Amino acid sequence: MKLISWNIDSLNAALTGTSDRSEQTRVVLKTIAAQAPDTIAIQETKLGASGLTKKHQAGLAEFFPGYQYVWRSSEEPARKGYAGTLYLYKDEYTPTVTYPVIDAPSPMDQEGRIITLEFPDFFLTEVYTPNAGNGLKRLAEREVWDDRFREYLQSLDQEKPVLVSGDLNVAHEEIDLAHPGSNHHSAGFTDEERSHFTKLLAAGFTDTFRHLNPDAKGQYTWWAQRSLTSKVNNSGWRIDYWLVSNRLADRVTNSTMLDSGERRDHTPIMLEIDLQAD
Repeated sequence: MKLISWNIDSLNAALTGTSDRSEQTRVVLKTIAAQAPDTIAIQETKLGASGLTKKHQAGLAEFFPGYQYVWRSSEEPARKGYAGTLYLYKDEYTPTVTYPVIDAPSPMDQEGRIITLEFPDFFLTEVYTPNAGNGLKRLAEREVWDDRFREYLQSLDQEKPVLVSGDLNVAHEEIDLAHPGSNHHSAGFTDEERSHFTKLLAAGFTDTFRHLNPDAKGQYTWWAQRSLTSKVNNSGWRIDYWLVSNRLADRVTNSTMLDSGERRDHTPIMLEIDLQAD
């Protein structure tokens, strides 16, 4: 299977916007479509509570004919048009779809952050992990989220193997960002967040990119949108991941980033895995 995950930062802007950035986003959607992946996980859709409009659905059908889709939007008491996730999967698949509630601090469970697809032999889940925020004001809640999400993945893993993707909002090691020395107290690179990611891996999961590329430097998935030179200078962070249950690690044949051109912010990540291996 070939699977792609991407934090799009507004699906509405991608499908209906007229700005240069919207056009750059549509170029990335074409890049994803050209890969013909089995599934596509999208984070930070920023859709309203009613989800995809008819115009959105028409746009998705144009980019991704032959795919079904499911989505999850933020709902009260969470902010409207905040966070949100979506899955596309080829028509040939009929997964069971769930929208987990993990007993996270309010209103995180209402921010549309997790969707899980159950296939006969594995679970596929995506996550948009809460950011610790400016001044780390949400760090304590983020730590609880990390505990609850790890426990949720462990519960799935007890039933069948798990594939996990998404914007996990943490660079695990110093190799995973361009400037570790000046970011030890920045959201996404605090000791607390990094420790929780270590705990997640220790709970039975493999970071597939690092598994295949243990010493690769300068490989990132996010560049600050507000910095005009962040991508030119490759001043990035690797905060988007494909994780798999340890027992699937040796079945991974590729885990990489797709080229998002001039567009700053997140870039799509792709996993190729042989789930039929003996």
